[in-house]
Parts: sequence; C-alpha cells; structure tokens
Amino acid sequence: MTNERTQNEAGYTGYEYREITVPREHASLCLDSYPCFGWEPDPNYGPQPDGGRRAPGAGAGGRRAGVTLHFRRARSICNKAELTRLQRHFDSCVAELQALEQSRTTQAVIAALCTGLLGTAFLAGSTFAATAEPPVIWLMILLAVPGFLGWIVPYFLYRTLVRRKTAAIEPLLEQKYEEINGICEKGSRLLY
Repeated sequence: MTNERTQNEAGYTGYEYREITVPREHASLCLDSYPCFGWEPDPNYGPQPDGGRRAPGAGAGGRRAGVTLHFRRARSICNKAELTRLQRHFDSCVAELQALEQSRTTQAVIAALCTGLLGTAFLAGSTFAATAEPPVIWLMILLAVPGFLGWIVPYFLYRTLVRRKTAAIEPLLEQKYEEINGICEKGSRLLY
C-alpha cells in the first residue's frame, strides 16, 4: 500500500508507506533490513499479528503465524530507483529462505504419510483375514507384522529425513543470509 505525499517549502516531509506481512521468524530480519533501503518503522503502527491472512510462502492450504509490519520512507530520498531494485531483490531472497525452510519437512511428511497408509492397508488385510469364515490365522499374522511396522516406522522415518534435509539445505540457507547481508550493505552505502 503506497500513499503519495510531497514535500512543500514549509518543512513538511512527504512519506510513502509500505505494509508487509511476514512469518514471525522473519519479522526481525525485515525490521533490521528495511532501514537499509530507506524505510523506517511507521511510528503510528507497531508489529501486529496477521489477523488470519495467509503469509507469503505459507502454501496453498496452510496458515502460518505472521506479523504485519508497517514502514514509511521519505519521498524525496536519493537513489530511490536503485534502492527499490535492491529491496525487491531482498524480498525475493526472503521468499527463497521461506521456501528452503519449508522444504525441510515436505518430503519427510509425504514419506511418513505414505508409509503409514501402507501400514493401514496391511492391517486392513489382516483384519479381513481374521474375520473371514473360517479365519485365516497365518495370513492375519503375515499381514499384521508389516502393518504394525507401517505404523511405527513413520515417526523414525520423518525424523531421519528431516535431519538429512536440514544438513543438505544448511549451506544454502547460510548462502542466502550472506546474499541478504550484501544487499543490505549496498543499500546502506546508497543512503549515506
């Protein structure tokens, strides 16, 4: 949201305004980084809970706890076009951080759910073997063992896959934070 105002000769400073909603874990990063692009926290607002809106990068059906941040910037700022370009680059880096952090659990959740469903199918077959006339005990036992394993293994499978994925994306996350640091340094140099 941008409100346009101009500076007149009586000392009035016109501001443009920006409102962003970010996940709670990135609120501090944005509060620390946006001043590098000429933005300052709007004194009329404080960080506010999201209010039920979906945060960027929250996925199609998921809601994440978000914070709405309000900023303002003087309209007469120098190097405005370059600062805006750097800010867009910063915003895309934050979106990539969110996607990387979300990717930690995606594959693990899918694998654990599929294993649990497969275990449920085996237990359903075991139940049908037990309720058949006459009951087929050997088939019931044969299907129950992988069924119970299919209910126990997902927990350990999930933890193992999350640990592996975390180890794989940790260097990428660090690289993104370094890129964000470089963008903020360039923005600061343009301001001062």
